[in-house]
Amino acid sequence: MAAKLTFRASTLMNPLFPDSITFGEKGVTFTIRKFLRSSDSFVFYHDISGVEIENGIFFSTIRVMPRMRPEIVIENFGKRDALKVKELILEKVEN
Repeated sequence: MAAKLTFRASTLMNPLFPDSITFGEKGVTFTIRKFLRSSDSFVFYHDISGVEIENGIFFSTIRVMPRMRPEIVIENFGKRDALKVKELILEKVEN
């Protein structure tokens, strides 16, 4: 089994509970953490219809549009990491 690739949001905005995106063989897991809880959303690559990036001054917000589900919004990623996440998702979606 191939190693999983994980990107983490900046700890500057949320030092104790950074959000993360983990790439697996069949899909992506989005982990959104809050103070006393977290939520994981797994989406198969073939169920993703698009990815958008909204760039702020320092950080970016990634919006993933799964088919037949509400969009997943994950915030406070570095601009370079956000672009790499988008590139990797779209690469897997096209295959």
